[in-house]
Amino acid sequence: MWYECKIKYSRIDEEERTKTFNQAYLFDALSFTEAEARATEEMRQYISTDFKISNIKVANFAEICPNESGDRWFKCKLSCISFDEDKGAERKANSYILVQANDVKDAYDVLANSLTDTVGDFEIPSIVESPILDVFPYYDNEEEAPMNEKAPEGFVPVENISKNEETQIVS
Repeated sequence: MWYECKIKYSRIDEEERTKTFNQAYLFDALSFTEAEARATEEMRQYISTDFKISNIKVANFAEICPNESGDRWFKCKLSCISFDEDKGAERKANSYILVQANDVKDAYDVLANSLTDTVGDFEIPSIVESPILDVFPYYDNEEEAPMNEKAPEGFVPVENISKNEETQIVS
């Protein structure tokens, strides 16, 4: 699940004035608590002054489309069109996709390109620039994957159990 976290901090600008920022970031987490912990951990790397998490809310994104060449995030409304045979009418199911791009046209192109394998009909009725500055997926690389973590105290990794011990456990 994606959580939008707003981070509030102050910074002194070139004219020696204190300027306060309240910026949105997106975190992939399992709960509000984990989102808060991840936001704190990640922001410590980027913000050298004191900061606080001013808001956390569940983000309504069905999918995230990162694009290495993009520098901003756009919230795209995607309408999947289906035909309701019982009522004899067209139905639209809306979802929101966050797309990384340089401008609105680029966001449209990136989203349309990611949907080329889609079997059903769709339309993109809305694309707006999002206030989200950066997205932090749950696992960026292999070092963070749970398979690389050490087993908790009192537990034995499965690969360390012999066949003889395994049959004793099962019986």
